[in-house]
Amino acid sequence: MDEKIAHLLALADQSVQGILEYLRHPSIIYQLLMLVSFLMIAFVISWWVEPRLKRRAQGLGGTSGFRRVVHAVIERTEWAFFVLLTAGAYTASGIVGWPEKQQLTSNVLLLALAWLAISVLSHTINSRALRNVLAAAGWAFVAVTILGINDDVRELLLAANIGVGQLQISLWSILRGTIVFGLLLWLAYTIGNFLDHRVQRFEELTPSLRVLVGKILRISLVILAGMVAMSALEIDLTVFTVLSGAIGVGIGFGLQKVVSNFISGIIILADRSIKPGDTISLGETFGWIRELRARFVSVVTRDGREYLIPNEDFITREVINWSFSDDLVRLDVPFGVSYDSDPHVVTNLSVDATNTVSRIVQDQKPVCWMTGFGDSSLDFVLRFWIRDPQNGLTNIRGQVLLALWDTFKENSIKIPYPHREVIMKAPLNATTD
Repeated sequence: MDEKIAHLLALADQSVQGILEYLRHPSIIYQLLMLVSFLMIAFVISWWVEPRLKRRAQGLGGTSGFRRVVHAVIERTEWAFFVLLTAGAYTASGIVGWPEKQQLTSNVLLLALAWLAISVLSHTINSRALRNVLAAAGWAFVAVTILGINDDVRELLLAANIGVGQLQISLWSILRGTIVFGLLLWLAYTIGNFLDHRVQRFEELTPSLRVLVGKILRISLVILAGMVAMSALEIDLTVFTVLSGAIGVGIGFGLQKVVSNFISGIIILADRSIKPGDTISLGETFGWIRELRARFVSVVTRDGREYLIPNEDFITREVINWSFSDDLVRLDVPFGVSYDSDPHVVTNLSVDATNTVSRIVQDQKPVCWMTGFGDSSLDFVLRFWIRDPQNGLTNIRGQVLLALWDTFKENSIKIPYPHREVIMKAPLNATTD
């Protein structure tokens, strides 16, 4: 271990001495001053141009990935101007022939151009953390290649290794595995999203089956990316056999609910009990399903609230799916009229009142039945059918009640209110003091 540390220190000292010797040359000092000046000028130009470009980019159309790339370009205008100024100076110096050695200008130009391209293209990735890691790792790889020190860096990283029992992992393997895993994960997400969008277009498949196939494809691609990344790290997976067994038991107890919700989600997608667009009632929640996720179901209510209900609740609790096999739904509206009214006339008028409500299905004729003799009224129930429960149930009942009110008012049918009669068997004697 001491020999490795001494070797690393020797390599670092040798690199520092080489850099200091390189910077003493007059032409290098000139190029450094020129590059620093170009960088300051680029920042000044960017300070003036960038706000104007951002205003022009507002309301820009296209996909979200395209808009992220455009905004990434605008936010890096200083590097774009620096590249343009450095490229112009490099071309002019080549024509004039001074300074003779322009290796520093050339390297800085290539490094700045590589950083500009990589940082902009990385914004096609949705995850900020992933694109930052990939951008930094990709630029580091390009930088050591441009500077011609990739062999020295590789040797340095190979010499620095970490030992865990019989397992030896070098920093080179970790860096390579990180880059490979990041690229493969990005590729898996991109291909998975593309395949998912393609699957959603198959009208032959039910909505639930399309969601299930899309999730299986994306999860499979992510697992495959992880396995390939582990191979890139040159790790023998059999080393983790015992450890993975112990971790698996711990995860089984600690993440019991998570696993239960995940399995419940697969069951829901497989048996097609609910699907996006269905109108459901679960306890006090009434709304329509917006999206099925691996752990929960997104349900949007009429007041705009979005409930994230665990998948397990749809397996273990009673769920009303208003549009499971048919979107035709029957609703009941109870009401009462005074004892002075003719129940036959009330029945006919109630059915006629539903003709003024547009959402009521007329091919399923509404019916009105007398249900009892109440304390203060004759009790009825009006039954009718609708095909759009997702548009609300309370509002349609309110419209029917208003139609009944208007009809009864036109035909002099009274809606009673509770009243009581008190009969005194013995007379009361009133006395005054």
